[in-house]
Amino acid sequence: MRRNLLIATAAAESGVGLALLWSPPLVARLLLGVPIDAPAELVVGRIAGAALLSLGGACWLARDDGPGRAQLGLVAAMLLYNCAAAAVLANAGAGVGLAGVLMWPAVGLHAGLAAWCLAGLRSGR
Repeated sequence: MRRNLLIATAAAESGVGLALLWSPPLVARLLLGVPIDAPAELVVGRIAGAALLSLGGACWLARDDGPGRAQLGLVAAMLLYNCAAAAVLANAGAGVGLAGVLMWPAVGLHAGLAAWCLAGLRSGR
């Protein structure tokens, strides 16, 4: 169960990370429905891309590890990340009114991954 979760997470986060490294304005438009073009916004977007690529890499490398404490810690960290990402994105969409075509699918994806992480943590006990 955790192996499939880590593979799916690695694919999703690495893909978005690469997209942010390549073109933060494109990701912002698709996700938030607004353009970004200020140099500081581009730098922050690319740093976020590097962070997501790092998460994806960690998940990919841990996919074949046994159910040890390190894998458990990674899944717990991904649970926290996915809960926070879903909440921040939902607030941006519902509270602030920023919503591109991928906003609500992204909220659903993060909520689903959070539920999967929680199930993976419970199955490991």
